[in-house]
Amino acid sequence: MIQRGVATFGLDYGTCPKWLFERMVKLGREMTRAIVAEEGPDEFIRRLADPAWFQSLGTVLAFDWNASGLTTILTAALKEAIRGEEMDLGIFICGGKGKTSRKTPEQIQFWGEQLNLAPQPISSLVYNSRMAAKVDSALIQDDFQIYHHAFFFTKNGAWTVVQQGMNAAEQSARRYHWHSKDVKDLINEPHSGISSQITLPSVLNMSAATSDKTRQISTELVGQNSGALMKDIKILARHSSDLSQMADLSNGQQRLKLLNLETVEFKSHPVIKENFFKSKYLEKIFWILCDKKPQNYEKLLATEGVGPKTIRALALVAEVIYGAKPSYEDPARYSFAHGGKDSTPYPVDRPTYDQTIEYMRQYVNKAKFSPVEKQKIFKKLQ
Repeated sequence: MIQRGVATFGLDYGTCPKWLFERMVKLGREMTRAIVAEEGPDEFIRRLADPAWFQSLGTVLAFDWNASGLTTILTAALKEAIRGEEMDLGIFICGGKGKTSRKTPEQIQFWGEQLNLAPQPISSLVYNSRMAAKVDSALIQDDFQIYHHAFFFTKNGAWTVVQQGMNAAEQSARRYHWHSKDVKDLINEPHSGISSQITLPSVLNMSAATSDKTRQISTELVGQNSGALMKDIKILARHSSDLSQMADLSNGQQRLKLLNLETVEFKSHPVIKENFFKSKYLEKIFWILCDKKPQNYEKLLATEGVGPKTIRALALVAEVIYGAKPSYEDPARYSFAHGGKDSTPYPVDRPTYDQTIEYMRQYVNKAKFSPVEKQKIFKKLQ
Protein backbone atom coordinates (compact mmCIF):
# COMPACT_ATOMS: atom_id res chain seq x y z
CA MET A 1 0.00 0.00 0.00
CA ILE A 2 1.39 3.41 -0.95
CA GLN A 3 1.54 5.84 1.95
CA ARG A 4 0.45 9.44 1.46
CA GLY A 5 2.70 12.51 1.49
CA VAL A 6 6.00 13.86 0.23
CA ALA A 7 9.72 13.06 0.07
CA THR A 8 12.58 15.18 1.40
CA PHE A 9 16.28 14.92 0.49
CA GLY A 10 19.54 16.78 1.06
CA LEU A 11 20.00 19.73 -1.29
CA ASP A 12 22.52 18.96 -4.00
CA TYR A 13 24.10 21.85 -5.93
CA GLY A 14 26.35 19.65 -8.10
CA THR A 15 25.91 18.74 -11.76
CA CYS A 16 25.65 15.30 -13.32
CA PRO A 17 28.76 14.32 -15.34
CA LYS A 18 28.07 13.76 -19.03
CA TRP A 19 29.26 10.15 -18.90
CA LEU A 20 26.88 9.38 -16.01
CA PHE A 21 23.89 11.02 -17.68
CA GLU A 22 24.54 9.11 -20.90
CA ARG A 23 24.72 5.87 -18.92
CA MET A 24 21.47 6.71 -17.10
CA VAL A 25 19.76 7.35 -20.45
CA LYS A 26 20.98 4.01 -21.81
CA LEU A 27 19.93 2.03 -18.72
CA GLY A 28 16.70 4.00 -18.37
CA ARG A 29 15.69 3.17 -21.94
CA GLU A 30 16.10 -0.57 -21.37
CA MET A 31 14.42 -0.55 -17.96
CA THR A 32 11.47 1.43 -19.34
CA ARG A 33 11.07 -0.92 -22.30
CA ALA A 34 11.20 -3.99 -20.04
CA ILE A 35 8.70 -2.66 -17.48
CA VAL A 36 6.26 -1.34 -20.08
CA ALA A 37 6.41 -4.63 -22.01
CA GLU A 38 5.61 -6.58 -18.85
CA GLU A 39 3.28 -4.23 -16.96
CA GLY A 40 2.04 -1.65 -19.47
CA PRO A 41 2.46 2.15 -19.57
CA ASP A 42 -0.20 2.89 -16.93
CA GLU A 43 1.56 0.71 -14.35
CA PHE A 44 4.94 2.24 -15.16
CA ILE A 45 3.84 5.79 -14.38
CA ARG A 46 1.86 4.58 -11.34
CA ARG A 47 5.10 3.29 -9.90
CA LEU A 48 6.81 6.61 -10.55
CA ALA A 49 4.22 8.13 -8.19
CA ASP A 50 5.68 6.02 -5.35
CA PRO A 51 8.69 7.95 -3.92
CA ALA A 52 10.39 4.73 -2.74
CA TRP A 53 10.13 3.13 -6.18
CA PHE A 54 11.16 6.35 -7.94
CA GLN A 55 14.20 6.57 -5.67
CA SER A 56 15.04 2.90 -6.26
CA LEU A 57 14.90 3.35 -10.05
CA GLY A 58 17.26 6.32 -9.78
CA THR A 59 19.66 4.22 -7.72
CA VAL A 60 19.57 1.36 -10.23
CA LEU A 61 20.46 3.87 -12.95
CA ALA A 62 23.55 4.77 -10.87
CA PHE A 63 22.69 8.10 -9.24
CA ASP A 64 23.22 8.95 -5.54
CA TRP A 65 20.32 7.42 -3.62
CA ASN A 66 19.77 10.35 -1.23
CA ALA A 67 20.67 13.43 -3.31
CA SER A 68 18.10 15.96 -4.48
CA GLY A 69 19.68 15.83 -7.93
CA LEU A 70 18.27 12.34 -8.42
CA THR A 71 14.82 13.84 -9.09
CA THR A 72 15.85 16.23 -11.84
CA ILE A 73 18.47 13.98 -13.45
CA LEU A 74 16.29 10.85 -13.42
CA THR A 75 13.39 12.77 -14.99
CA ALA A 76 15.66 14.24 -17.67
CA ALA A 77 17.26 10.85 -18.33
CA LEU A 78 13.90 9.12 -18.74
CA LYS A 79 12.66 11.90 -21.02
CA GLU A 80 15.73 11.49 -23.21
CA ALA A 81 15.59 7.69 -22.98
CA ILE A 82 12.14 7.43 -24.56
CA ARG A 83 12.70 10.20 -27.13
CA GLY A 84 11.38 8.94 -30.45
CA GLU A 85 9.64 5.98 -28.81
CA GLU A 86 6.87 7.84 -27.00
CA MET A 87 4.07 6.70 -29.33
CA ASP A 88 5.24 3.07 -29.26
CA LEU A 89 5.63 2.97 -25.48
CA GLY A 90 2.48 5.01 -24.85
CA ILE A 91 4.33 7.22 -22.32
CA PHE A 92 4.80 10.99 -22.55
CA ILE A 93 7.01 13.09 -20.26
CA CYS A 94 6.48 16.85 -20.11
CA GLY A 95 8.20 19.61 -18.17
CA GLY A 96 11.32 19.33 -16.06
CA LYS A 97 13.59 21.68 -14.14
CA GLY A 98 13.49 25.50 -14.05
CA LYS A 99 12.41 27.15 -17.30
CA THR A 100 11.56 23.75 -18.78
CA SER A 101 8.84 23.29 -16.15
CA ARG A 102 7.01 26.30 -17.59
CA LYS A 103 6.80 24.54 -20.95
CA THR A 104 4.70 21.72 -19.49
CA PRO A 105 1.31 22.97 -20.82
CA GLU A 106 2.52 23.36 -24.41
CA GLN A 107 4.27 19.97 -24.29
CA ILE A 108 1.07 18.31 -23.04
CA GLN A 109 -0.82 20.08 -25.83
CA PHE A 110 1.69 18.84 -28.41
CA TRP A 111 1.49 15.19 -27.39
CA GLY A 112 -2.27 15.37 -26.99
CA GLU A 113 -2.55 16.49 -30.59
CA GLN A 114 -0.16 13.75 -31.72
CA LEU A 115 -2.49 11.26 -30.05
CA ASN A 116 -5.51 12.88 -31.73
CA LEU A 117 -7.08 13.54 -28.34
CA ALA A 118 -10.15 15.78 -28.21
CA PRO A 119 -9.64 19.31 -26.80
CA GLN A 120 -11.40 18.49 -23.51
CA PRO A 121 -9.07 15.63 -22.41
CA ILE A 122 -6.04 17.75 -23.33
CA SER A 123 -7.39 20.70 -21.32
CA SER A 124 -8.03 18.35 -18.40
CA LEU A 125 -4.41 17.13 -18.41
CA VAL A 126 -3.12 20.71 -18.55
CA TYR A 127 -5.46 21.69 -15.70
CA ASN A 128 -4.30 18.81 -13.49
CA SER A 129 -0.67 19.75 -14.09
CA ARG A 130 -1.33 23.40 -13.24
CA MET A 131 -3.35 22.60 -10.12
CA ALA A 132 -0.72 20.19 -8.78
CA ALA A 133 1.81 23.02 -9.00
CA LYS A 134 -0.59 25.45 -7.30
CA VAL A 135 -1.44 23.08 -4.45
CA ASP A 136 2.20 22.38 -3.62
CA SER A 137 3.20 26.05 -3.77
CA ALA A 138 0.12 27.73 -2.25
CA LEU A 139 -1.85 25.22 -0.18
CA ILE A 140 1.20 23.58 1.42
CA GLN A 141 3.23 26.50 2.76
CA ASP A 142 6.37 24.70 3.92
CA ASP A 143 8.95 27.21 2.59
CA PHE A 144 10.06 24.82 -0.16
CA GLN A 145 10.20 26.75 -3.44
CA ILE A 146 9.07 24.59 -6.36
CA TYR A 147 11.72 24.49 -9.11
CA HIS A 148 11.01 21.17 -10.83
CA HIS A 149 7.69 20.02 -12.29
CA ALA A 150 7.35 16.90 -14.45
CA PHE A 151 4.07 15.58 -15.83
CA PHE A 152 3.98 11.94 -17.00
CA PHE A 153 0.92 10.66 -18.81
CA THR A 154 -0.17 7.74 -20.99
CA LYS A 155 -2.34 7.45 -24.07
CA ASN A 156 -5.00 5.98 -21.75
CA GLY A 157 -5.20 9.23 -19.77
CA ALA A 158 -3.42 8.09 -16.58
CA TRP A 159 -1.02 10.69 -15.20
CA THR A 160 1.64 11.22 -12.55
CA VAL A 161 3.20 14.45 -11.29
CA VAL A 162 6.68 14.54 -9.75
CA GLN A 163 7.76 17.96 -8.57
CA GLN A 164 10.43 19.18 -6.21
CA GLY A 165 11.01 22.27 -4.09
CA MET A 166 14.11 23.58 -2.33
CA ASN A 167 14.55 25.10 1.09
CA ALA A 168 17.92 26.85 1.12
CA ALA A 169 17.73 27.60 4.85
CA GLU A 170 17.31 23.92 5.71
CA GLN A 171 19.69 22.81 2.93
CA SER A 172 17.14 20.27 1.74
CA ALA A 173 14.82 19.50 -1.14
CA ARG A 174 11.31 18.09 -0.95
CA ARG A 175 9.63 15.97 -3.58
CA TYR A 176 5.88 15.81 -4.13
CA HIS A 177 4.24 12.86 -5.92
CA TRP A 178 0.75 12.68 -7.42
CA HIS A 179 -1.07 9.93 -9.32
CA SER A 180 -4.40 10.22 -11.10
CA LYS A 181 -5.96 7.14 -9.47
CA ASP A 182 -5.03 8.36 -5.97
CA VAL A 183 -6.48 11.84 -6.52
CA LYS A 184 -10.11 11.84 -5.45
CA ASP A 185 -10.02 15.59 -4.82
CA LEU A 186 -7.31 17.95 -6.10
CA ILE A 187 -7.35 20.08 -2.95
CA ASN A 188 -7.95 17.44 -0.27
CA GLU A 189 -5.15 14.95 0.56
CA PRO A 190 -4.13 14.57 -3.11
CA HIS A 191 -0.57 13.22 -2.75
CA SER A 192 0.70 9.64 -3.09
CA GLY A 193 3.77 8.24 -1.32
CA ILE A 194 5.89 9.46 1.65
CA SER A 195 9.61 9.46 2.40
CA SER A 196 11.22 12.32 4.30
CA GLN A 197 14.38 13.20 6.20
CA ILE A 198 13.02 16.21 8.08
CA THR A 199 9.70 17.56 9.28
CA LEU A 200 9.09 21.21 10.14
CA PRO A 201 7.41 22.31 13.40
CA SER A 202 4.73 24.41 11.72
CA VAL A 203 3.42 24.24 8.13
CA LEU A 204 0.17 25.78 6.95
CA ASN A 205 -1.37 22.81 5.14
CA MET A 206 -4.62 23.80 3.46
CA SER A 207 -4.69 20.49 1.57
CA ALA A 208 -5.16 18.52 4.80
CA ALA A 209 -8.54 16.92 5.49
CA THR A 210 -8.59 18.74 8.83
CA SER A 211 -8.44 22.08 6.98
CA ASP A 212 -11.83 21.45 5.36
CA LYS A 213 -13.69 23.96 7.57
CA THR A 214 -11.09 26.63 6.81
CA ARG A 215 -11.45 25.97 3.09
CA GLN A 216 -15.22 26.25 3.41
CA ILE A 217 -15.07 29.56 5.31
CA SER A 218 -12.46 30.92 2.87
CA THR A 219 -14.85 30.23 -0.03
CA GLU A 220 -17.71 31.89 1.83
CA LEU A 221 -15.55 34.94 2.54
CA VAL A 222 -14.98 35.62 -1.17
CA GLY A 223 -18.64 34.93 -1.88
CA GLN A 224 -19.58 38.19 -0.18
CA ASN A 225 -18.98 41.82 -1.03
CA SER A 226 -15.29 42.70 -1.17
CA GLY A 227 -15.93 45.57 1.24
CA ALA A 228 -17.06 43.15 3.95
CA LEU A 229 -13.97 40.98 3.47
CA MET A 230 -11.66 43.99 3.58
CA LYS A 231 -13.36 45.09 6.79
CA ASP A 232 -12.29 41.81 8.41
CA ILE A 233 -8.79 42.23 6.99
CA LYS A 234 -8.53 45.77 8.41
CA ILE A 235 -9.62 44.52 11.84
CA LEU A 236 -6.76 42.04 11.77
CA ALA A 237 -4.39 44.69 10.39
CA ARG A 238 -5.05 46.94 13.38
CA HIS A 239 -4.17 44.01 15.64
CA SER A 240 -1.33 42.58 13.57
CA SER A 241 1.16 43.17 16.38
CA ASP A 242 -1.07 41.24 18.79
CA LEU A 243 -1.91 38.43 16.36
CA SER A 244 1.51 36.90 16.95
CA GLN A 245 0.11 36.03 20.42
CA MET A 246 -3.50 35.09 19.60
CA ALA A 247 -5.52 34.02 22.66
CA ASP A 248 -7.38 30.75 23.12
CA LEU A 249 -10.82 32.31 23.08
CA SER A 250 -14.15 30.90 21.97
CA ASN A 251 -15.29 31.99 18.52
CA GLY A 252 -17.79 34.47 19.91
CA GLN A 253 -15.45 35.95 22.52
CA GLN A 254 -12.63 36.23 20.00
CA ARG A 255 -14.76 38.03 17.41
CA LEU A 256 -16.30 40.33 20.05
CA LYS A 257 -12.95 41.38 21.45
CA LEU A 258 -11.51 42.03 18.00
CA LEU A 259 -14.53 44.02 16.87
CA ASN A 260 -14.46 46.04 20.10
CA LEU A 261 -10.73 46.57 19.58
CA GLU A 262 -10.04 45.33 23.11
CA THR A 263 -6.59 44.23 24.21
CA VAL A 264 -6.14 40.47 23.92
CA GLU A 265 -3.27 38.25 25.04
CA PHE A 266 -2.43 36.32 21.89
CA LYS A 267 -0.48 33.12 21.42
CA SER A 268 2.00 32.48 18.59
CA HIS A 269 0.30 32.40 15.21
CA PRO A 270 2.32 30.75 12.39
CA VAL A 271 0.35 32.38 9.56
CA ILE A 272 1.63 35.87 10.33
CA LYS A 273 4.44 36.97 8.03
CA GLU A 274 6.43 40.20 7.88
CA ASN A 275 4.50 43.05 6.18
CA PHE A 276 1.59 40.66 5.73
CA PHE A 277 -1.10 43.33 5.57
CA LYS A 278 0.95 45.93 3.68
CA SER A 279 0.05 44.76 0.20
CA LYS A 280 -2.16 46.51 -2.36
CA TYR A 281 -2.13 43.25 -4.30
CA LEU A 282 -4.20 41.52 -1.63
CA GLU A 283 -6.97 44.09 -1.95
CA LYS A 284 -6.89 43.75 -5.75
CA ILE A 285 -7.10 39.94 -5.76
CA PHE A 286 -9.87 39.99 -3.13
CA TRP A 287 -11.85 42.34 -5.34
CA ILE A 288 -11.42 39.94 -8.28
CA LEU A 289 -12.41 36.92 -6.19
CA CYS A 290 -15.46 38.62 -4.68
CA ASP A 291 -16.52 39.68 -8.16
CA LYS A 292 -16.16 36.15 -9.58
CA LYS A 293 -17.52 34.43 -6.45
CA PRO A 294 -15.96 30.99 -7.06
CA GLN A 295 -18.38 28.16 -6.25
CA ASN A 296 -15.84 26.09 -4.32
CA TYR A 297 -12.31 26.20 -2.93
CA GLU A 298 -10.78 24.46 -5.93
CA LYS A 299 -12.14 27.17 -8.24
CA LEU A 300 -10.89 29.77 -5.77
CA LEU A 301 -7.37 28.33 -5.97
CA ALA A 302 -7.60 27.98 -9.76
CA THR A 303 -8.32 31.71 -10.16
CA GLU A 304 -5.45 33.47 -11.90
CA GLY A 305 -3.38 35.52 -9.46
CA VAL A 306 -4.28 33.50 -6.36
CA GLY A 307 -1.09 32.44 -4.60
CA PRO A 308 0.35 31.71 -1.14
CA LYS A 309 -0.36 35.19 0.29
CA THR A 310 -4.04 35.10 -0.75
CA ILE A 311 -4.51 31.62 0.71
CA ARG A 312 -2.72 32.63 3.92
CA ALA A 313 -4.79 35.77 4.37
CA LEU A 314 -8.09 33.94 3.95
CA ALA A 315 -6.94 31.20 6.32
CA LEU A 316 -6.05 33.83 8.92
CA VAL A 317 -9.44 35.54 8.71
CA ALA A 318 -11.20 32.15 8.83
CA GLU A 319 -9.29 31.12 11.93
CA VAL A 320 -9.01 34.30 14.00
CA ILE A 321 -12.43 35.78 13.33
CA TYR A 322 -14.52 32.71 12.51
CA GLY A 323 -12.73 30.04 14.54
CA ALA A 324 -11.95 27.64 11.67
CA LYS A 325 -8.39 26.55 12.47
CA PRO A 326 -6.49 24.88 9.60
CA SER A 327 -3.82 22.19 9.87
CA TYR A 328 -0.34 23.30 10.87
CA GLU A 329 1.09 19.78 10.72
CA ASP A 330 3.85 19.14 8.19
CA PRO A 331 2.52 16.57 5.68
CA ALA A 332 5.94 14.84 5.64
CA ARG A 333 5.76 11.62 7.64
CA TYR A 334 8.72 9.24 7.47
CA SER A 335 12.50 9.54 7.35
CA PHE A 336 13.35 6.74 4.95
CA ALA A 337 11.60 4.66 2.30
CA HIS A 338 11.73 1.42 4.29
CA GLY A 339 12.60 2.60 7.81
CA GLY A 340 15.94 3.53 9.37
CA LYS A 341 18.81 1.27 10.50
CA ASP A 342 18.69 3.06 13.87
CA SER A 343 14.93 2.28 14.10
CA THR A 344 14.09 5.95 13.40
CA PRO A 345 11.32 6.66 12.67
CA TYR A 346 10.59 2.92 12.75
CA PRO A 347 12.60 -0.32 12.30
CA VAL A 348 13.57 -1.39 8.80
CA ASP A 349 10.66 -3.14 7.07
CA ARG A 350 12.72 -6.01 5.66
CA PRO A 351 9.93 -7.74 3.67
CA THR A 352 9.09 -4.48 1.84
CA TYR A 353 12.79 -3.71 1.37
CA ASP A 354 13.42 -7.17 -0.11
CA GLN A 355 10.34 -6.91 -2.32
CA THR A 356 11.57 -3.62 -3.81
CA ILE A 357 15.01 -5.11 -4.50
CA GLU A 358 13.54 -8.27 -6.01
CA TYR A 359 11.24 -6.26 -8.27
CA MET A 360 14.18 -4.26 -9.61
CA ARG A 361 16.24 -7.44 -10.00
CA GLN A 362 13.53 -9.07 -12.15
CA TYR A 363 13.39 -6.17 -14.57
CA VAL A 364 17.15 -5.83 -14.78
CA ASN A 365 17.18 -9.50 -15.82
CA LYS A 366 14.53 -8.84 -18.49
CA ALA A 367 16.22 -5.69 -19.79
CA LYS A 368 18.67 -5.95 -22.69
CA PHE A 369 21.81 -5.27 -20.68
CA SER A 370 25.17 -6.92 -21.17
CA PRO A 371 26.18 -9.48 -18.51
CA VAL A 372 28.76 -7.00 -17.21
CA GLU A 373 26.14 -4.23 -16.84
CA LYS A 374 23.76 -6.61 -15.06
CA GLN A 375 26.45 -7.67 -12.60
CA LYS A 376 27.22 -4.01 -11.80
CA ILE A 377 23.53 -3.31 -11.10
CA PHE A 378 23.06 -6.47 -9.04
CA LYS A 379 26.08 -5.51 -6.94
CA LYS A 380 24.52 -2.08 -6.38
CA LEU A 381 21.21 -3.68 -5.35
CA GLN A 382 23.00 -5.97 -2.87
